[in-house]
Amino acid sequence: MKQALLIIDVQRALFDAEPRPLEADAVVERINALSARARLAGVPVVFIQHEDTQSLAHDSAGWRLQAGLSAQPADNFIRKRTADSFLGTPLGELLTARNIGQVVVAGYASEFCVDTTVRRAAALGYAVLIAADAHTTHDKPHAPAELIRTHHNATLTGISSFGPKIEAVPGDQIHFGDGVL
Repeated sequence: MKQALLIIDVQRALFDAEPRPLEADAVVERINALSARARLAGVPVVFIQHEDTQSLAHDSAGWRLQAGLSAQPADNFIRKRTADSFLGTPLGELLTARNIGQVVVAGYASEFCVDTTVRRAAALGYAVLIAADAHTTHDKPHAPAELIRTHHNATLTGISSFGPKIEAVPGDQIHFGDGVL
């Protein structure tokens, strides 16, 4: 099954503001390791960037990819305006054109854009691998970021009604070309 790596909203305004997201630098390192392995295997790497009219205005400093994130000119770049990386974007067409059957998902925020994109991908028929330690969020009044990430890794993998399998595994266990090691 052909794969694509989706890297969601790893942007300066979301990663640089204090307090920073859970394990911000480590998450960027894990994403870089994933993207390097994906490129070596010929797997498309897709950077998805949220935009709004404030801190994430298109092409503003805050909208740009997080410093230290390894993006290459041959990678794919998609702009979005909602938590759903498919809604109003060319992501579905890109995946269809490349005959992708499984997406590997990493990025920000676990409970918003990562969650929504995982659910939508599965609803559209894509198998999903969540890089369990390569997505993050900020602490919230109701729960710390670590609990939110753990909760979404467990909750999303428990969804079977879409049909395709959703799995959450540590990023270093994701092998591009044939899924999980």
